[in-house]
Amino acid sequence: MSGISEIRMQVMWNRLISVVEEQAMTLLRTAFSTSVREAGDLSAGVFNPDGLMLAQAVTGTPGHVNTMAEAVLHFLEEIPPEEIFEGDCYVTNDPWKGTGHLHDITMVAPSFLDGKLVAFFACTAHVVDVGGRGFGADGKSVYEEGILIPIMKFAERGEVNRDLIKILRNNVREANQVVGDFYSLAACNEVGHRRLTDMMRETEMESLDELSGFIFSRSRQATLERISALPKGTYENELNVDGYDEPIRLATTLTVSDDGVNADFTGTDGVSKWGINVPIIYTKAYACYGLKCAIAPDIPNNSASLEPFTVSSPVNILNAQRPAPVSLRHVMGHMVPDLVLGALARALPGKIPAEGAAALWNIHLSVRPQEGKEGRHAEVLMFNSGGAGARAALDGLSATAFPSGVHTMPIEATEHTGPVVIWRKELRPDSGGDGRMRGGLGQIIEIAPADGHEFDFSAMFDRVYHPAKGRDGGREGAPGVVELDDGTKLRPKGWQHVPAGRRLILKAPGGGGFGDPSERSEEARSADEIAGYVTENRK
Repeated sequence: MSGISEIRMQVMWNRLISVVEEQAMTLLRTAFSTSVREAGDLSAGVFNPDGLMLAQAVTGTPGHVNTMAEAVLHFLEEIPPEEIFEGDCYVTNDPWKGTGHLHDITMVAPSFLDGKLVAFFACTAHVVDVGGRGFGADGKSVYEEGILIPIMKFAERGEVNRDLIKILRNNVREANQVVGDFYSLAACNEVGHRRLTDMMRETEMESLDELSGFIFSRSRQATLERISALPKGTYENELNVDGYDEPIRLATTLTVSDDGVNADFTGTDGVSKWGINVPIIYTKAYACYGLKCAIAPDIPNNSASLEPFTVSSPVNILNAQRPAPVSLRHVMGHMVPDLVLGALARALPGKIPAEGAAALWNIHLSVRPQEGKEGRHAEVLMFNSGGAGARAALDGLSATAFPSGVHTMPIEATEHTGPVVIWRKELRPDSGGDGRMRGGLGQIIEIAPADGHEFDFSAMFDRVYHPAKGRDGGREGAPGVVELDDGTKLRPKGWQHVPAGRRLILKAPGGGGFGDPSERSEEARSADEIAGYVTENRK
C-alpha cells in the first residue's frame, strides 16, 4: 500500500469513528432512561458483514462495548443471510448472548448500500425495568429476574413488531420509558447507517473490505508489539469481596506470551444462589478492558485489538451458566479489572494502580405513596461511584466510575424521575487510602422519599467489608457504609425498605493508596487539608 493510500485509509478510519460517535450521540439525545441519557450507560459500534467490530464510539462503557463485540456474532448465528433485509432491526437481552443481564437491550441492524450488505450497526442501552423482581440480587434464577427476549426481529423491512411491543408493555413497570428506549436504540443504528452510506458515496467506496483489512492489520500488529514488550511468564492474584451473604474469593492466573495474554479464573468461588453471578461474556469484557488499559490504552478498540486478550474459566461465579441469576453481574464483573491488574502488577512492579472502589454504587428505588395518601409511583435508578485507586505518580480520582466509565447522574435529573429528594451528595473526607499518592475519595449520598411517600430500594454495593487495598505500601481505602439517618445499619445487597420520614445514607468506599505514606510530600498533605480531603480525624 502506497503512502497516499495509507493516509487515505487512516482518514477513513477516523471518519468511521466519527460515524459511530454520532450514532451514540443519537441514543444519548433520544433515550428515555436517565441511566442512558444522563449517565451514558450505552455502547455503539460498526461491524463488517462478518460481524467483526471495526470501530466503537468513545461514548459508552466497556461492559457494553466489549460484550457487543461478541454479541453481534451471536446474532449472525441465529439469523441466516437469506432473512436479512434492508430496514431490519434485531434485538435481544439474553444475558449469555448479549451483555450479561436482562436490563441491557442490544440492537443490531444491517446497513445496505445500493442493495448490497456492507456493514452492521449495533448498540446497547440499560433500561429502567424488565419486570420480574426488578434490578436486584434477590432472584434465585434468571427466570425470576424479568422478561428474556431471545434474538429476534424488532423490525422487518421497516415494520416494527407490534406483538413484541405489546408483550413489553404488559411485562414492565415503566412501559413508556422502556418502549421509548427500544425506539431510541433503533434510531441510533439508523443514524449510523445513514452517515456510513453518505461517507461511502462521497468517497466512492463500494465496500468496507479494504478499510477493514487496514484497521485489523494495524490494530493487531500494534497490540502484539505492546504485548511482546512485557515480561513473559505466569502471574497470579486473588481478591476477596463482600458477596451477598458471605465473602467471595476471585482468583486469576495471567499468562503472558508472544501471542497474547490469557486470564484464567480457576480458583474462583462457585456459582452463587443469588443474582451476583457473571456470564463469561461480561467477565471477558472487563478482563480485556483492564489489561488493554494497562498494556495498549491508545490503540483503538476493535475485534483485532481485542483478539490477543483471552479468558478461560471453569464454571464458577465468573462463568455462570444458564439459568443462574445474573441481575447484578456488574458488581462482580467490575472487580475483574482490579483482579487482573493485581496479577499484572507482579509483571510490571511500580506501574499498576492500587485497587479502587471498582463496582458502581448503583441504587434502584421503587417509590410509592404511603397507604391512604395520593402520590406518584416511580422506578428510579441512580448511579454513584466510589474512589479510584492511586497511581504511581498521581492521586486516585475521586467519585469516579472506573472501570465502568459511566457518568454520575445530576441530582435534578434523578429527582425529576420520581418523588425522591437528594439531600446531600458530596465527597467523603478521609476515605482515600494514604500513601505517597493518595487514593481517590468516595462520596456521601443522602436520599429520602418525598413527603407522603416511602420506597423500597435494591442495594447493589460492595467494598463494605473488604475495602480497596493499597499498592507498594499504600494504605487501604475506607470501606463503604449503608445506613439510615438514625444509625440503623443496612445490608450492602438486597431489597430493603426506607419508611417515610427517614433518610438513606450511602458512604461510598475510597480507593487504595500507592507507595509508602511517609514519602508523601508536605505540599500534597497541606493541599489535602485545605481542600477538606483529609481532616484532623485522619491524622
